[in-house]
This record gives sequence, C-alpha cells and structure tokens, in this order.
Amino acid sequence: METAIVEYRNKTGNFEEKKDDILTIKEYLNVPVIVNDDISLVPFCEGVHLGQEDLLKYGENIYTAVNHVREMIGSKIFGISTHNEKEILEANKTSVDYIGLGAYRKTASKNTDNILGGKLSQLAALSKKPVAAIGGVKIDDDIANAAYLVVGSGLYEN
Repeated sequence: METAIVEYRNKTGNFEEKKDDILTIKEYLNVPVIVNDDISLVPFCEGVHLGQEDLLKYGENIYTAVNHVREMIGSKIFGISTHNEKEILEANKTSVDYIGLGAYRKTASKNTDNILGGKLSQLAALSKKPVAAIGGVKIDDDIANAAYLVVGSGLYEN
C-alpha cells in the first residue's frame, strides 16, 4: 500500500453522486482512493473499508464475510475496523490488507463509547496486518505500532 490513501465516506449521497465524487478526487489527487462501506463503488476506486456491522452483511461471521468480500473485490485494498483484542486476533486470520483500530479519542463525527487512547499502541502490536489508527486522530499524533494515521475531515452543518 502507498503511504497516503484517501478514504471516501458519504453516508447520504446516491450512487451517481458518490461515483462522480470518487472520479473527481482521483482526477485531482495521485493517491489510491478507497470507499467506506459501499462495495458497489469499488470498480471506480482502489478498495473498500468496512466497519464490523457492515462487514457482517456479507457473511455469518468475520471469516465468511471477509472471504465473500474478497471474492467480490479481488486484489483491491480491503480494510476493516477493529476495536478490541478479539477483533484484532480474528482479523489476523483473514485476507484483509489492513485494520483500522480505534477510536483513539472522542470524535464529533461518530458516537463511540470505546475510546482506546494510549491503549491503542498496545493493541496495535497484536496485529499481523498494518494498523490504521482511527477516530479522533490528529496529523501530529505519534502512535506506536500504527502504520497509518487516519486523519478525518468533514463539513458539518450548524
């Protein structure tokens, strides 16, 4: 994987709007683009990232779900979110390319009770996959055992 990846996340747009957004991002940036949660958009980008709930839409457990998604997307980038030791150890036994681990700190964009803080580095050391620290991560954070820092950006209406 490259050192910089853009994750496109749009929970409200329709298929055409999302597709156009992805193609526009790719036109202006020379980095891989992955889509959050919407496998139907994978043909227009380099991969997909799925949360635990979305992953289980594709199988009865993490193993069957990952195998099914991998069949659907082929060799494209495939990442899943993890939040604890159990999920990390399960992900180690799958064909995902990386795991997202978090939340590192509280964030306004997603409601989570599982704030890992400094424990994230310790949990990341358990992963056999590259770890992307997620959730409230800032660009100047230094998180041991994390290969990637996922720094969010969003526009919120007041």
